[in-house]
Parts: sequence; C-alpha cells; structure tokens
Amino acid sequence: MKSGFVGIIGRPNVGKSTFLNSILGEKIAITSSKPQTTRNRIKGIYTDLDYDDGEGLQIVFLDTPGIHIARNKLGNAINEIAINTYKGVDVILLINDGSKPFDKGDQALIDMLKETEVPKLVAINKMDRMGPEEYLVLYNKYEETGMFDDIYGVSALKGDNVYMLLDRLSGYMQEGPMYYPEDIATDDPLRFIVSEIIREKLLMTLNEEVPHGVYVEIELFEEKDNITDIGAVIYCEKKSHKAIIIGKGGRKLKGVGKAARLDIEELLGQKVFLSLWVKVKENWRDSERTLKSWGYKDE
Repeated sequence: MKSGFVGIIGRPNVGKSTFLNSILGEKIAITSSKPQTTRNRIKGIYTDLDYDDGEGLQIVFLDTPGIHIARNKLGNAINEIAINTYKGVDVILLINDGSKPFDKGDQALIDMLKETEVPKLVAINKMDRMGPEEYLVLYNKYEETGMFDDIYGVSALKGDNVYMLLDRLSGYMQEGPMYYPEDIATDDPLRFIVSEIIREKLLMTLNEEVPHGVYVEIELFEEKDNITDIGAVIYCEKKSHKAIIIGKGGRKLKGVGKAARLDIEELLGQKVFLSLWVKVKENWRDSERTLKSWGYKDE
C-alpha cells in the first residue's frame, strides 16, 4: 500500500475544511463564513483499496486552523497548531482564496513555507467566483516563487478539480502501512465532533465578536439502545454574550439546538436528546490555564 500525510495550510476562511469534506465525501470538519472556524487540527483519512490495481492508497489529511494576526493567547495557540503541522508531513497543500486579491498575508505564508523543504502544492480555491484573468494573476504570483511543484484551480464547494488534485497528491505517497481501518474518515473522538457541530451552529447564528469567544464542552454523552443523551455547556466571555446566545425567550438557543441535533442524528444514525446550557467564563481566550485544560496548548 501507498500511504502518507498531507498538511493542509492556509489563511482563515479559504475553504480548507470544505476541501477536506469534499475529498472524504462526508462532513468531519465544520465550515462557516466566520474566520477562525477551525481551531484544532482535524484529521481526515482517505482510503482507496482499489487504487493502482488493488495496491491500495491511504492519505491522512491534517486540516489546520487558518493562520492569522493573533489578538489573544487563543490566537497564538491556534497559529502554533497550524505552523507545527507541516513538520513531518509528506507534502504541504497551501489553499488560497481565489476570490480575494493576493496581499501581504498571502506573501507572509509563502515566506513562512520557505523554511521547509517538504514538497508543496497550491490550490487556488473558489474558482467559481473568479474569471480567467484573475486566476492567471494569482497563478503567476505562486509560479514566480519557484517553490511549488504544481498549482491547481479548484472549487471545493462544487468539487471542481478536487479529485484531479487528489490524484496528484497520491503521487507523493510512499510504500508504507495502512495507518487506519478502511471504514473510518477521522480518528477524532465523537464527543469532539459533536462539540464542533454545536459550535458550527453557533457560528452560523451569532454576529460580530460573540462567536470567537465561544467554547463548547460535552458534559454528558450516553448512548442507549434507541437514543443518545447529550449534554453540552456553551462557554462565553461576557454576561451580555450569554443573553445574546440564549435570545429572547430562549428562541435562539433552541434554534441552535435543533439545527445541531439534526446533524448529530445524521452522524450517529439514531435519535438524539440534546440539552444545552450557557455559562460565562470571562476572558478565557487569554487564560493559559483554560487554554491548556481545553487542549489548545500543551501542558
């Protein structure tokens, strides 16, 4: 079998999680229009036992948080997770948002990647939102660096050229073990995936600064014969944020719960009873202790 690791890297909101979900054909990473949607490194496992006349292929994708200008200790921790990902992978896939002009942030990522000799590819994403001339300008920007083995235009949302890029990535895999069973798409715990689904619904519902100060902790996860009982606490940083999350008469929180429950039921394949509570933990994004206890920083 051929196997190996691909590090997906890029700025916030360029479509890294959408690309990974498209490759796997199922949702393991949350998506939204808000920056910093992905906070942890998400592992996606693509397996094709029929690859190369039955030789088999397994690619382990590491989807990283978007690298950004950090404004608190959580932001620093998120950047560190992303930067550390490209150490030890077989190939780096840099994803760029083709619907936006190339700027200093994009150049900073290129400069950062100069430090590694790992093979690198570029995917210019959101091709469905740009014209041929805009694509050519971006293509030339990356081509003139001489750093990248290949440059692809893709639409992760629509699936355009995604599998062509997957075939190119497979060429970097080496003879090796099958790291994971063929029937799993991620080794992230169910509790984590469930917490991310709830946070995704919050991101879709909340505005301005509130979503960035939200953390979801699963306190109860009890699987029974016909139903799974789940209890989750939504932490926010201010009492005013708590009121916004709950909404008038509790309607906003109920809406979040209903949307999350439907996705969780699809994930688990059975009925779910979901209970949500909202608590205030002031300034948790700048608390070393909290960031460590919630897994954003090493002990």
